[in-house]
Amino acid sequence: MTTAALDLIDVIKIFQKGKGKTAAVDSVSLSVKQGEMVVFLGPSGCGKTTTLRMIAGFELPTSGKILIEGTDMTNVPVNKRGIGFVFQNYALFPHMSVFSNVAYGLRSRRESEAMIGQKVLNALELVGLANAGERYPNQLSGGEQQRVALARVLVMEPKLLLMDEPLSNLDAKLRIYMRTEIRRIQKKLGITCLYVTHDQSEALTMADRIIVMNRGHVEQIGSPFDIYAQPASIFVADFIGQANILKVNVDSIEHEVASISLPNGWKHTAKIINSMKVRRGSEAALVVRPENFHIEALSAKDTRDIVNSSVTPLEAKVNAVVFMGGHIEYHLDLGTTGKGIAFMPFQPGVHVFQEGDIVQTAIDPGTALILPLG
Repeated sequence: MTTAALDLIDVIKIFQKGKGKTAAVDSVSLSVKQGEMVVFLGPSGCGKTTTLRMIAGFELPTSGKILIEGTDMTNVPVNKRGIGFVFQNYALFPHMSVFSNVAYGLRSRRESEAMIGQKVLNALELVGLANAGERYPNQLSGGEQQRVALARVLVMEPKLLLMDEPLSNLDAKLRIYMRTEIRRIQKKLGITCLYVTHDQSEALTMADRIIVMNRGHVEQIGSPFDIYAQPASIFVADFIGQANILKVNVDSIEHEVASISLPNGWKHTAKIINSMKVRRGSEAALVVRPENFHIEALSAKDTRDIVNSSVTPLEAKVNAVVFMGGHIEYHLDLGTTGKGIAFMPFQPGVHVFQEGDIVQTAIDPGTALILPLG
């Protein structure tokens, strides 16, 4: 049986603030496989960076255990854990060349200059900077500096690669390129990586698994697809991407499918995510992603083709129209039901609704989800 790369066992971190105490990390348990890319995702202050710092050894947990490859590292110093940490601010030595920056850790470890030269060359080639060894940090772009910071960590051959929002200082286009590069390098080396971000796109495109955190505890652990398509809570549904969340009445339940309604007579069906907390006759939350929230003209037949006897269209007013290039984003007023957002693919010649238009909505029952309120 293969030993896990990392195990967190009921890890808790409490900070003292004056006379009060704050649980920054509340009973987090996790097992990470060898070679896995795990992304911690959540809003500022949710505990993701504190968790990463405890794994690295920069913070000690108040209680719980941290095992690296089966060995208890809870109270072991940072330099004895065999980890590599890529910081948000790169932390390069400005007076040293790129080569010397990458070689710094190896020289501290007193390796031979011949071995250092070969390892540094390999690391720089891996990150696409094979010819930049003699340059200095101030001669590099932000993306190149981040590559040097990554090479400096990889050259040490760590057991775990920890990355704390490493792309937050880059512009949007470079972020997309660098996240692809980091994932490519991670998969090529087969290195276990823990990555912290508040950027949902980074998490969805890079991770084997995502850990969604909120107020110190784990809301959900799963693959990017599961987190997006099967959110375990309203918080996860709302935080990952965009979602229409409507309060509805649960009229009946059959085989994990609920028949739901609104006071104005609107009816629909939806799959229940957590059947233990959804009951007939209770209120619940209907979750629909904008790309599954279709709108049509009031006279359109396409909408009625989607629905059945248990589903009725819901009228809406277009409040705003936003052209996003590949799709059009419609902001809708659903009356007493609340607000909604619909994404419609854009193609030349497609009809574009205007602000003030009255439309009808349709939801494919296969994409609608029911979650407990709260």
